[in-house]
Amino acid sequence: MKNHRLNHKGFTLAEAMMAMVVLSIAAAGLIIPFSSAAAVQGESTTQTLGAKLASDLLETIITANFSQIVAAYNGYSDLVDTKFSRSVTCGYINVPGQAGIVSPNFIKITVQVYVDGREVAKLTTLKSK
Repeated sequence: MKNHRLNHKGFTLAEAMMAMVVLSIAAAGLIIPFSSAAAVQGESTTQTLGAKLASDLLETIITANFSQIVAAYNGYSDLVDTKFSRSVTCGYINVPGQAGIVSPNFIKITVQVYVDGREVAKLTTLKSK
């Protein structure tokens, strides 16, 4: 009796499925860091834009007349676009002068920028007389 041995070339279905599982695990290991990096880049872009918006408003406030800053900007808020909003708080800081006379010598100005209600930037400075 002859022993017929079939010589098949190629992969079986089980081998092909195992190869697909191994390749998909390897692909996931490569793709996940890229998606995480994209999320981090998006957040840093948002923070950079928030800092620029805060800086622009702070520069506008600093150029205003010292005696009008608190009245004009304390409690100020605006909506830059559908995502970004800004708010300002400012108040006098009294420092004792000569002979114990207290006069407002500084104004503390804080500008906060929010994205969808979440703070992304905050700048604080002092303006002197």
